[in-house]
Amino acid sequence: MAIAAAAPLLPAPPIPADAERGPALGYTGMWVGICLEFFEFSVLFAVYFGARVLDPSAFRDGAGRLSALAGMAITLVMVSAGFFMSRTVDALRANQQRAARWWILAALLCACLYPVIKYLEIQSNNAHHLSAAGNVFVTVYYYLTLNHLIHASWGIMGMTWLTTCVWMNRFNQRSVEALAIYWHATDIVWLMIFSFFYAFV
Repeated sequence: MAIAAAAPLLPAPPIPADAERGPALGYTGMWVGICLEFFEFSVLFAVYFGARVLDPSAFRDGAGRLSALAGMAITLVMVSAGFFMSRTVDALRANQQRAARWWILAALLCACLYPVIKYLEIQSNNAHHLSAAGNVFVTVYYYLTLNHLIHASWGIMGMTWLTTCVWMNRFNQRSVEALAIYWHATDIVWLMIFSFFYAFV
């Protein structure tokens, strides 16, 4: 006991900086892009609320003519593709290459349904006289939803490339993580759009 008490206390070894922060998810450039996306849609949402205050009747009437089924279908597609991307990342981290191939393929196929549903929705809107040359509601609606479709299309193009890379076993895991993060960010924006146009107008 005396020997133990007399022994000098050694300082604890320093914790590596990487261990304190944890593994970096994705790339810095992707996080910058996501922040810019959020900023862009924040401005668009401000325009939405301004237009809604100025002409509330146009928003009530226009929302009633939108296809709630199309809005829910896009929501299901977006969230499902995000889930499949998360499973892809989990499979790659567990070194389950075969499972990762099928998960990312499922994510891509699911994501590709989005532009198809959007096209059918536009046809339905035209049948209900909701053309792009309509009132302020239609203008704001198309500007926001088509803007989101462009952002999602970038994600689909990235998903197409990474699906090929994963199947050829020539990929960087951080790239897959970055794409999954981007898709989740696009998910968040869509859920807000769904709420503003389809659910709580």
